[in-house]
Amino acid sequence: MTISPPLSAQTPLLGPRRRWTLLVTVGTGLLLITLDNSILYTALPTLTRELDASWTESLWIINAYPLVMTGLLLGTGTLGDRFGHRRMFLTGLVVFGLASFMAATAPTPEVLIAARGLLAVGAAAMMPATLALIRVAFVNERERNVAISVWGSLSVVGGALGPIVGGALLEHFAWGSIFLINVPVVVVAVVLGVAVAPKNDPHPGTRWDFISSVQALATLVGLVVLIKEVVKVDRSGTIVLCAALATFVGWWLFVRRQRRLPFPLLDLSIFRNAAFASGVLAAAFAMFAMGGLQLATTQRFQLVAGFSPFESGLLVAAIAVGSLPSSILGGAFLHVVGLRVLIGGGLGVGAVGVAWTLVGVQHGMGWLLGGLLVTGFGLGSAMSVASTAIIGNVPARRAGMASSVEEVSYEFGSLAAVALLGSLLTTVYTMTIRLPDGAPVEASRSMTDALTAPGTGPEVLDAASRAFGNSYSTVMVVCAAVLAVGAIVTTVLLRTYGPGSESSAYGSSH
Repeated sequence: MTISPPLSAQTPLLGPRRRWTLLVTVGTGLLLITLDNSILYTALPTLTRELDASWTESLWIINAYPLVMTGLLLGTGTLGDRFGHRRMFLTGLVVFGLASFMAATAPTPEVLIAARGLLAVGAAAMMPATLALIRVAFVNERERNVAISVWGSLSVVGGALGPIVGGALLEHFAWGSIFLINVPVVVVAVVLGVAVAPKNDPHPGTRWDFISSVQALATLVGLVVLIKEVVKVDRSGTIVLCAALATFVGWWLFVRRQRRLPFPLLDLSIFRNAAFASGVLAAAFAMFAMGGLQLATTQRFQLVAGFSPFESGLLVAAIAVGSLPSSILGGAFLHVVGLRVLIGGGLGVGAVGVAWTLVGVQHGMGWLLGGLLVTGFGLGSAMSVASTAIIGNVPARRAGMASSVEEVSYEFGSLAAVALLGSLLTTVYTMTIRLPDGAPVEASRSMTDALTAPGTGPEVLDAASRAFGNSYSTVMVVCAAVLAVGAIVTTVLLRTYGPGSESSAYGSSH
């Protein structure tokens, strides 16, 4: 594979001011996307209560966004290669703004789920373009490393700020404000995008295959349903079988079609590059752990400890605080330290941080915050250079496809976290709760139901709190284990990508 070839002669070179203004512009779009991925973590109890949603509907309100986005990302990245990433970025912003207004005024859970799906369409259109525009605009390798590390840190910060922003808005406004706030930001980003985004060279010969996108989306839907059903206590064998069959058949058809297409949505051969594959794995593992940690921690401290949405959002913001130094410095010192230390080591530190968090929650707030800070430091290191490893190991003409793969890995991590760990919270709660005689039946379903069920007394709440504590501990153990596995796998893959080597940022295929 040819690594980092020169850009097309038709691609305009941007001046320094315009390049960095472009980074601010695409960073704004990225913040919107990542905020909406996590902003519902603190808002979930309020949404569930205000819309009278069941726990399953609440999880689908969260899952609809990463699910639809992940299914569309490969196709939208290719569309960016075909029609130009500037056009895709601006179009996605407009759709995102309209969907935000629809979500803010949704009268029922079903309408909100549909609006979240439309939000994902806009996000899928602009997200690959944010990274592809950086790839096109920043032609200097070192400068591009810094720009991409800033991009990666914004992704981390946006995901961590979501619970804070959601909690702060709910302190003073109705729940629709968590979506309505997107609209003015979209307007500003559109104006800046029109002014500074380069009219990069599109490739009309690149084809978008609609059938491949449908196959990818069907595979993901089947996988999410399968995960949710498998971890349920009252699982249905028929649903498990059908979901497993849909997942397998969808993936088999997708892979088979990609190998036959002259312009595949996903060129499977790029995964032979160890740096590219490690970047994809690091992004997925890191987002899985971050999503699970944020979801479980905000729910635990709101439902059990009585924190407000804003207070629980501030608590998990420690992840962002911890990630900032490592995510910014990671890109700047990548050429010195190497991918192996930053990715493999970062995931390992993240695993230690999650384990620390699990122990710390039993010993006071100081210990808990320490664990969250260490987790953020490790994940920030891995995520900042994961994007560089992915986008730097494909030709510029396939920047859209590489950006899509990068985003799919992030979104799939978040999607899997909510699908698996969100369901696991309820399953472990249901399996371990021991209610006293005469307790309301509703209290056995979830912690939320235990708090709102008529006739709930101190003994019932105490039993519910213990059961939810079991759920929280289980989720933390899973997150730590996933990060530990990720650290081992990526360290092995990157054994030749050490400090000082030319391949530390843009390794050749192996």
